[in-house]
Amino acid sequence: MSDSILSVWGTIGSVLLAVLILLVMVTVHEFGHYTAGKLLGFRIDEFSVGFGPALFKLKRKKSGEIFAVRLIPLGGYCAFHGEDGEEPEEPREPAPAEPFAEYASPEPQEGAGAEPAGAAGSPAPLGESVPAEESVSPKKGENFTDMPCWKRIIVLVSGALMNYILALVLIVALFGGYGQTMIAVYEAAPCELPAEYCLQDYDILLEAEGKDLYLTTDLARALNGKKEGDIVTMRVSRAVGFERGEDEQGNPTVRYDHREEMTVRVMLRADVHVKNSTDTDSVYDALGFARITEGTESYPAVASASYRFGFFATIGRSFVYSFKIAGSIFRVIGELFTGKLGINALGGPVTTITMTSQIARTSFRNFLDISAFIGVNLAVFNLLPIPALDGSKVVFTVIEWIRGKPISRKVEAIIHAVGFVLLIGFAILVDILQFI
Repeated sequence: MSDSILSVWGTIGSVLLAVLILLVMVTVHEFGHYTAGKLLGFRIDEFSVGFGPALFKLKRKKSGEIFAVRLIPLGGYCAFHGEDGEEPEEPREPAPAEPFAEYASPEPQEGAGAEPAGAAGSPAPLGESVPAEESVSPKKGENFTDMPCWKRIIVLVSGALMNYILALVLIVALFGGYGQTMIAVYEAAPCELPAEYCLQDYDILLEAEGKDLYLTTDLARALNGKKEGDIVTMRVSRAVGFERGEDEQGNPTVRYDHREEMTVRVMLRADVHVKNSTDTDSVYDALGFARITEGTESYPAVASASYRFGFFATIGRSFVYSFKIAGSIFRVIGELFTGKLGINALGGPVTTITMTSQIARTSFRNFLDISAFIGVNLAVFNLLPIPALDGSKVVFTVIEWIRGKPISRKVEAIIHAVGFVLLIGFAILVDILQFI
């Protein structure tokens, strides 16, 4: 088989892997809604993996719940009974000529997004006729909107909570099995200062100015505003007795006797001025990272390295890391609104799948890392007060709780429908901008 064919199959496999990650995360999200709903006594009409035409359906006779696997593997939903707030019609006896007509309904129409329509808020009509003797007649008070506000809020946030729990488990497995990904110096620029004031090749950065490092933004925040000549305190893991080499494929390798953790005082070689989350070059230039030039492009010689901590430190750092990922989402949103970050820095579903496939196929370690990252992002994004998302539905429920009566269900439905359309449009727009 030619290399080109292998490359094509490799690309297809990596894309399918990315789709699988997204499908699992969305399914886990909907399972969170489902579990909370069952525990709190909600009536559930359908739990679906994917959307579009049904490939498989299973109906529980006792509860009337339908479990389905659908054709398009980019979403899923948990449809609660009466989510739209409309009163169900009284059950009627089926007419002899058309015994199943009153139960037939069109397939749910959904689009792709961070959370497909129907997720804990959009009822999914059944796609197939159901015999009258197997149907479950609705009872008064079974509608989703008939349940107490506090119960509905728990159900709405449970999807995001389940995503976060899964992401946290993945992070613990990642940190415990492989170590935490840390910023490392691939190559340090020549330094005329005494060695104790300079970073060295293969230093792994653990702390900056007494603060633990998790993300690049942590390092940027610790040094932002510093001036050339300032002394900053760094905690590093330094390779002792290292030497460079190459493997059989000609890839660069490094060997060293051992590593030692030490505190070093680094004299900055440039001012540090960070404009936004992606503007980190001045940080690396100030710390003395060498620059690599390829054609007309120049970038700092930054690497990533896995570093193991003790058991309890691993557990604690896993929680902190998950919070850091969540915080980065709010930071990006803030920078978008203030104009510090352009909209072209974002990506829609196509960009997400592309990047996920590229990262996940490189190693199982990176597979865990990107899966955890997507899990936290999905949890946080769905709790934002944006129409059509769970966070917006929580806001409407809280308003109802405070007022003692709901905002018009029809008005709320229109707001969510418009919000969903705008979300889809926005997702398409940011994807298009990636290719302009």
